[in-house]
Amino acid sequence: MGDKQLGPDDEFRAFIVGAWPWLLRTAYLLTGDQHAAEDLAQSAAERTCAAWSKVRRADDAHSYVRRIMINQHARRWRRRAPEVLVESVPDTAGPEDGYARSDQRRVLMAALATLPRRQRQAVVLRHWEDLTDSQAAAAMGCSTGAVRSHAAKGIARLRHTAGLKELTDMTHVGGAV
Repeated sequence: MGDKQLGPDDEFRAFIVGAWPWLLRTAYLLTGDQHAAEDLAQSAAERTCAAWSKVRRADDAHSYVRRIMINQHARRWRRRAPEVLVESVPDTAGPEDGYARSDQRRVLMAALATLPRRQRQAVVLRHWEDLTDSQAAAAMGCSTGAVRSHAAKGIARLRHTAGLKELTDMTHVGGAV
């Protein structure tokens, strides 16, 4: 009895179970919508499963999965249907929306949603995921200079957002930072 080696299916299952909260949080920060985040995280998990033999040999499986998620998000963003306008927006978030519990997070998420896709990706990867410029560049498939530019422009736009003026330190409302 003693040491029992896990098979590839068990390794994948253990990885996804452990990484799921991180996957879902990152997907939410990228999409700004709970349902879209769940779809994106599920899609990334499916792609990870299909490529598990390659992912498990990677130096950093989380980086590999992050890249899958960013690519999936970019594909969906390019193909997305026109947005449907609604008559009114509820004043409070539903109980299932854990990220919108505080007023600051709700304001910040709304502001993030207004950023262009690449700026939002750079801000999320640099300030929530706490990646270096080179790690974010690898995840986004661009140069480190482009990451710095997108992140700086995104932060500048966020600083000029009316609802965010009273937030002096964004790290208090972020995820991993």
